[in-house]
Amino acid sequence: MQIIRRWISPLKDLGMQLLFLYLLIIIPALIVLFGFDQLAGRKIRENVKASDLSLARAIALETNLSISKSMQAVEGLSQHSGVLSANTAEMEDVFSVFLQTRPDANLIYRLDESGVMLYHYPIGENPTIGNDFSFRNYYQNALLSKEALVSKGRISPTTNQAVATTVMPIWDDDDFLGVVATNIKLASLSKTLNEIISTYNPEEGFEIVILDSKAQIIAYPDADFLLQNAKSLLPQVYAPSLAGENGTLIANNDKDEERLYTYAPIPSAGWSVIVSRPTETAFATQIAIHRIAIIVAITFALIGFFIWILLARHVVNPIERLASLSRSIGSTQGVSKEERKKVRALSIRPDQIGYLIRSILRMEESIAKRINEQETLLETSKAVVSTLDPEIVLDRILQQVQKLFDVNMCAIVALDEEQNNFRIRASRGLSKRYAVHIAIQPTDPNSITMRALRSKEPIQISDTKKDPSFTARLPRAEAEGYRSILAVPLTTQHAPPAALLVFRPDPHLFTFAEIQLLANFANHVAMAIENATLYARSDMRLQEQTRRIEALVHSLSDGLILSTLSGNVVYANRRVGELADLSPEELHHTSTNSVIDRLLVNTPDRKRIRQEIDNALKNEKEKGVEIPLELNNRKIYLRLQIFDVTDTKKKPIGRGLIFRDFTTDREVDRMKSSLIATVSHELRTPLAAIKGYATTLLAEDVEWDSASQRDFLSIISAETDRLSDLVSSLLDLSRIESGNITISRIECPVEELIQRASKSSGLQESNKLKITLTPNLPTLFADPQRLETILRNLLENAIKYAGEDAAIQVKVSNSEGIFTFCIKDNGPGIPSEESEHIFQSFYRLDASLTRVVSGAGLGLAICQGLVRAHGGEIWSEPQPEGACIVFSIPSELPETERLV
Repeated sequence: MQIIRRWISPLKDLGMQLLFLYLLIIIPALIVLFGFDQLAGRKIRENVKASDLSLARAIALETNLSISKSMQAVEGLSQHSGVLSANTAEMEDVFSVFLQTRPDANLIYRLDESGVMLYHYPIGENPTIGNDFSFRNYYQNALLSKEALVSKGRISPTTNQAVATTVMPIWDDDDFLGVVATNIKLASLSKTLNEIISTYNPEEGFEIVILDSKAQIIAYPDADFLLQNAKSLLPQVYAPSLAGENGTLIANNDKDEERLYTYAPIPSAGWSVIVSRPTETAFATQIAIHRIAIIVAITFALIGFFIWILLARHVVNPIERLASLSRSIGSTQGVSKEERKKVRALSIRPDQIGYLIRSILRMEESIAKRINEQETLLETSKAVVSTLDPEIVLDRILQQVQKLFDVNMCAIVALDEEQNNFRIRASRGLSKRYAVHIAIQPTDPNSITMRALRSKEPIQISDTKKDPSFTARLPRAEAEGYRSILAVPLTTQHAPPAALLVFRPDPHLFTFAEIQLLANFANHVAMAIENATLYARSDMRLQEQTRRIEALVHSLSDGLILSTLSGNVVYANRRVGELADLSPEELHHTSTNSVIDRLLVNTPDRKRIRQEIDNALKNEKEKGVEIPLELNNRKIYLRLQIFDVTDTKKKPIGRGLIFRDFTTDREVDRMKSSLIATVSHELRTPLAAIKGYATTLLAEDVEWDSASQRDFLSIISAETDRLSDLVSSLLDLSRIESGNITISRIECPVEELIQRASKSSGLQESNKLKITLTPNLPTLFADPQRLETILRNLLENAIKYAGEDAAIQVKVSNSEGIFTFCIKDNGPGIPSEESEHIFQSFYRLDASLTRVVSGAGLGLAICQGLVRAHGGEIWSEPQPEGACIVFSIPSELPETERLV
């Protein structure tokens, strides 16, 4: 009966409970054990694969190095004068030296442009000089390449050995002169593989094979397999490696043996290295661990079984008898003789099991309750410090409230500062609609929450139907399903006021112990809310400070990169992305070298600048490098400054790179140089004329007539005017650039100004000037002197560049209060790429024009400054023939001048 009762009600049987407890312990332990078995097995397999892959890569690297050296060697031979001229004596000398330094090569030869053997060394017993080898695949490939290449494996007709050939095409510009090639002994590769395999235990079954680009076996310890197709030895595992991939896979060979295959490419020749061994030996450690795990699991199960039998016999059965005795003591009938007889044998036990059982039974309810309270408080404390997320913390606390007070509904109500009312911040058991829509006004006199907050003491309503203060809220309580409420205020300093509420579905008077216990919970809730509030404030300040710093760095006109010591980009501002044409995501997932390479795409002398940057990064030279860039059809100049980033102990933790844009400084230097050169040139010519004619007039040995004197003085006067105009232009430009120019707006007669400007611009009789004014033009308010200067400079430019037959059109129109002046000529015009530069100071068009047209390059710059001083704009419009300069000026007075 006891066995049947145990299986029917296992939770009421101590033996079954002990069994379940054991299972509760042993099952996680077994899960951990088998989990460890899986993880360790996976790790071991990964390590084995990584080890084999490292071996394959090492062999591939060594072979690649050997092939690369052979390719470099034949490339060097192709530049030797004797090889180029096919001089047999010189080729014999250089070929013999080559073979002495290359023990892995057995033949070196020279083919002419038709593929005929000119010479090979050594001559040997089977010379092939004069034979045609143009049918060879490597010769056909050489016709299409100017770089060294490697052939597939084959049998050399000269040496009758398995070889692969490194070939270098010989070109004279576009003329093909033939090839120079050397045969690499494949047996030497097989010998190297034998030496590598000999370092491993033969029982491990290691195999290493090297395949050429055509999947032929070109290196293998067994020479019988050389130059056979890989299918004769390997399953279909070599295709990825020939495609340039690294990796491992498990497959069965032709003997149905499961093996681990690891492959790595040899990029210089398009070959592949494949390392393999049986999985049984490769993963022997993992298999042993798996077997040990199974043995340990079986051992645990057997031990548990025997322990459970012992506990059942020596503990469970006596406790069952003592429990029966305890029930009998609690009954009105008392303990019978038969029951006493059953426990009499237990009375001599030193553990006094009967006494302990009776004590535990009497105190069980009280102890269980206290333990439950303490555990709940402890869990609540853990929840408070476990996370700073207030939603998670409050939900965990309310969950403990439900458990401890055996209630389904509880909530935390807090002040919503934006809406100035109290709302539920977290709840459990309440409907979503109730939690969302409830809103308590701070001045509500009947709200239990407000009453608790005002009194700073817990407030309860034992029965909502009988409490007159709750009458208005009774329908909502009935709909939600609660009859009694307890509200406890939360003491907070930095967070908004809040309260903890507990709801019961039945009328209930909360005891003092329950209220005190809930008050303790309220302290935990207050701490959680305070922590979350303080964290949110500090986090908000930190984020705001971070945003400000990032905004400042991103606003810099200079590019900034912060990288690790290994060169990975940690931070880069917006300017770096603009210079290198990279998005922020691309910048954060790349290296400093990649960013620099991307940036140097737009520089003319990339190789030299890259070398200077590398030297600066290695601290070999100065850490400043100048970088000229062509960016958006505009040339800019950057200065790269490199600095070390250190921690508080001055230990290097990274590196910083600043790309400073000093284009403006370069432009200022250019303008200074242009100013000096232009002013020197423009001043020298009139001064020389003035000096010459004045000296001529002062000569005492010659008497000049009145007409000659007048001509000389006229020239002196004209050159003086030219000097005066140049000085005036420089002064105007200085005022414009300093912002000190003053514009006096008065009513201007447009046509009269154009006529005056044309007279002072040096208009010739052969020139044609056409003035077109839109009818009914409104009054133009502008500075007449400045406007005449603008028109004069534009007309002078048109006359200078269009020449004696210049046909000039001046059109004036008005649209929406804006006067537009268009000056068009039939000269050589302005190239589109120059249209943005012609308004710069001292800038002139190409030398073919400046040789025949004098000037300082200030006219258009002055025009631009005077137009902008009027609040207008000036630009060049593209024309199929001739040049067209257009500027616009507002036609009305500004509001301030109108009021005056």
